[in-house]
Amino acid sequence: MPKAQKKAFALRLDPALHDAVERLAAGELRSVNAEIEVLLREALKRRGVQVPVSTQPKRGRPPKKN
Repeated sequence: MPKAQKKAFALRLDPALHDAVERLAAGELRSVNAEIEVLLREALKRRGVQVPVSTQPKRGRPPKKN
């Protein structure tokens, strides 16, 4: 199975909207990008769209093989 990757794209936001998302993200100890993902998932869920969370590859050094 291929590793899950994030789709990168440019997003233009009103500065006031970005500031509000940035404050939310800081309060949740998330990046702005992660906060936008959370907000999008919540909005989609309210509209009845379930989006499965992709499994992310583990970060860091792989475990030693004995």
